[in-house]
Amino acid sequence: MIMLDNVSKVYPTRSGPRTVLDGINLRVAKGEKIGILGRNGAGKSTLIRMISGAELPTSGHIHRGISISWPLAFGGAFQGSLTGLDNLRFICRIYGADIKPAIPFVEEFSELGAYLREPVKKYSSGMRARLAFAISMAVEFDCFLIDEIVSVGDSRFHEKCRVELFEKRKDRAMILVSHDANYVREHCDHAAVLVAGKLHSFDQVDEAFAFYHAHAAS
Repeated sequence: MIMLDNVSKVYPTRSGPRTVLDGINLRVAKGEKIGILGRNGAGKSTLIRMISGAELPTSGHIHRGISISWPLAFGGAFQGSLTGLDNLRFICRIYGADIKPAIPFVEEFSELGAYLREPVKKYSSGMRARLAFAISMAVEFDCFLIDEIVSVGDSRFHEKCRVELFEKRKDRAMILVSHDANYVREHCDHAAVLVAGKLHSFDQVDEAFAFYHAHAAS
């Protein structure tokens, strides 16, 4: 289970401290799928980064009792001087994943061809996203973090990503950030809304959207 207990995040600004997240409490069990709603700047991406461990909370505690992915399609942590293949080897070593099945999977899924053996700094943003998503699927996680709709590549590749994540891994937990009501309804069991640094949780997705439109969407 993932547990956030009274988690806050405060950033220093020129006009003084700015509280982005204020006393967040959240529970995500194995296999549970939760949508996070909130207007731009509400702190959704900050929350995702803290859950992943990429950013630390100012106060409070985050317990990670299951393995958690990085935000899907995020390639910001790649070492640009290394090839895509060397980045894959490094990530597998960090997460204790078997590199032997990972290499052919990433080669086939990413469709990068010879570029997989080129430095990542030569990649376009789309190529980095393909590599990041492929590696996310090659390293098995108990919970996947999805920051906005996973839209990697053209419509054919997008469908390939959808099947790999939402059909083949439908037994995994997911924390999904999106403004798209249909996307959240399709993939989430519950939803929560971030307003003024506070997280409001709802058992029903439609209740969360009603609250979102009444308090956060304007």
